[in-house]
Amino acid sequence: MKKERPVDLNIAAFRWPLAAIMSITHRLTGVFLFAGVGLLIWLLDASLSSAQGFADVKVMLSSPGASFALWFVLAALAYHTAAGVKHFFMDMGIGESLEGGQLAAKITLAIAIVLIILAGLWVW
Repeated sequence: MKKERPVDLNIAAFRWPLAAIMSITHRLTGVFLFAGVGLLIWLLDASLSSAQGFADVKVMLSSPGASFALWFVLAALAYHTAAGVKHFFMDMGIGESLEGGQLAAKITLAIAIVLIILAGLWVW
């Protein structure tokens, strides 16, 4: 029996590459958006139902908690869209190398941050 085998494999000790972290968060934002878009559709339906429904949604979205929730859904949508475009380019064969993947991850993160900031400015 080999005595040099790993005894305790600590996953937290690994240094994850940026492209791997972004791929995982892209999947997580997709799961979150499944519920978040449902919330947005419900708000749209309530606001279009009547003048009173619109007023109720307007009052609800004026609270800081609702504004933060709306911004969080928009931030997830912005990040997921930017990462999805990156995956689309990679499916076309652009940025498939290690260096290209790292550069694409950095560019995607920068674009997502700008879009998230713009969404925050729009909500508040």
